[in-house]
Amino acid sequence: MKREHSQRTPKIVVIGGGTGLSVMLRGLKEKPVDITAIVTVADDGGSSGILRNEMQMPPPGDIRNVLTALADVEPLLSLMLQYRFQSGTGLAGHSLGNLILAALTDITGDFVTAVQEMNRVFAVKGRVLPASSQAIVLKAIMENGALVTGESKIPKAEGRIKRVSIEPAGVMPLPEAIQAIQEADAIICGPGSLYTSLLPNLLVPQVAQEIMKSDAVKMFICNVMTQPGETDDYSVSDHLDAFHDHLGHHLFDYVIVNNGEIPPQVQAKYAEKGSKAVHLDLDEVTKRGYRVIADRLVLFRTYLRHDAEKLSDHIYQLVESWMLRKR
Repeated sequence: MKREHSQRTPKIVVIGGGTGLSVMLRGLKEKPVDITAIVTVADDGGSSGILRNEMQMPPPGDIRNVLTALADVEPLLSLMLQYRFQSGTGLAGHSLGNLILAALTDITGDFVTAVQEMNRVFAVKGRVLPASSQAIVLKAIMENGALVTGESKIPKAEGRIKRVSIEPAGVMPLPEAIQAIQEADAIICGPGSLYTSLLPNLLVPQVAQEIMKSDAVKMFICNVMTQPGETDDYSVSDHLDAFHDHLGHHLFDYVIVNNGEIPPQVQAKYAEKGSKAVHLDLDEVTKRGYRVIADRLVLFRTYLRHDAEKLSDHIYQLVESWMLRKR
């Protein structure tokens, strides 16, 4: 017997940035859902940092990654967008997708319009939106009292992160992003770097408040591995506590985590870089009021990545059941 489906296409808002989010979206875009990705504009390293400084525009890198993940184009075109020049004075280190976004920003006179045009030209399944039309400066106070300025510098600083903040404090959220949150059936945060990809979006004024007010199902996709210089030795509950400490309240209903074994040789490879599997401290997580979905969610090729298909199945089933309960 076929499972009953909700009568309309679920609207899903995904918040974050970085590689992990892009991997998940490649699976989620195959589902019958309406996706809006709200992406960080705090990056200040590499090609994005150079374009941000030289062209006075928000950093394009995370936007480019997500656009490429959601684009309905030939594989060769996706490879072109992600292609990074290896040589050439002033060109080495830049990705072609970043340069296209910079050119469109110059042509249209506006970064948000440039992103909208990329959505259209590359037949993006859903929408990709920057969290704000302004570039954001990320700052961190370390537990030893040191202040670190700049998203790219924070993971390289010595010590444990106590708190992050954004400047300008009064940065305006993108109205379309707020509207998408208000209309969402599901809101997903992660996977991605806790302090440098996820929290910068949620610290933009009004974003977390609108998520809290929403009656959408809200879920956090926890990273599989800890991130050196950012979440060293963090358990799943440590990640959730960081959100609570910064925002002052619980934000999520569900936490989706990997509980599959990671082969010893893979663990050893990551340990060389100071990374290990995020420990699922189930009792602590449930004690805080979160519901946990745990499954074998990892694939290993060159790197450990979420199994996008299996993760998307869990998300879709959760959204469908939530919508059916609301009917």
